[in-house]
Amino acid sequence: MKSLLAVLVAVPAVALAQLPDPAKANVTSEPVAGNVHMLTGAGGNIGVSVGPDGLLIVDDQFEVLAPKIHKALDKLSKAKISYVLNTHYHFDHTGGNGVFGKEGKIIAQREVRTRLVAGSDMGPMGKIPPAKKEALPFITYDTGMSLYFNGEEIRLTHLPAGHTDGDSTVYFVGSNVLHMGDHFFVDTFPFIDLNGGGSVEGYLANIEKVLATLPQGVKIIPGHGPLAGRPELERFVATVRETVQIVRARREAGKTLAQVKAEGLPEKFKSWGAGFINTDTWLETVFTSLEKSASAKKVSAPTP
Repeated sequence: MKSLLAVLVAVPAVALAQLPDPAKANVTSEPVAGNVHMLTGAGGNIGVSVGPDGLLIVDDQFEVLAPKIHKALDKLSKAKISYVLNTHYHFDHTGGNGVFGKEGKIIAQREVRTRLVAGSDMGPMGKIPPAKKEALPFITYDTGMSLYFNGEEIRLTHLPAGHTDGDSTVYFVGSNVLHMGDHFFVDTFPFIDLNGGGSVEGYLANIEKVLATLPQGVKIIPGHGPLAGRPELERFVATVRETVQIVRARREAGKTLAQVKAEGLPEKFKSWGAGFINTDTWLETVFTSLEKSASAKKVSAPTP
């Protein structure tokens, strides 16, 4: 992918005001369970498998942070990176592909490669230029695949259109650790990329299914936020479900987006809008997605 500067130049000022400078971030690691560690810095959380087969990372944040990521990885193991897994195409999760893709094979769902090749319009996040060759996935899959690495199965599962159209979860079976990518934001409203094939209704269905099938005692690496588990995911799913229901009811009652925003959300959700996605943005995302879904259903409905 092109330089971070090229990406940020394309991002509208309203979004830039909310984005910290990735170059100033510190990259730190913490053990999760079994072979798995989590790196935090700027952008999406990185999952790391450490063991006799070497290193495998899930997502890689921004290219400018690659030296700091390398330094953090060196503290865990001096082994080389064998694989880079991308949970989806967004630049705060794949920005380091151009560096780490020279070291290990990049694996992702097919639509991730398609969008990286073409570049994309992320709406409020700006336009993303096409990725360079070394930043592209080397191996792609449709519904899922497994790797056997560092003594355990690592299971990649594609989710139907939700956050984007190319999202995957990564489950480290032996370690009992699930990386959910941006299908999980801890205690903040999520960003849903409607221009990238995302859907609020699809997103909600996906996280409800993940919660319903969550292994007992699993540790969860979210796309953004601290290490979590079932209680945090339950809280997230409940919040997304209830706020979507509120917007749906108002829309079906004939209210406009402006009226939906003016009414806001109950006080208990105030803190959820303190992150990158504020309450107004979340309400607009939900309303717009429901409108698109309703229009699509009308178009596909059979003629009487």
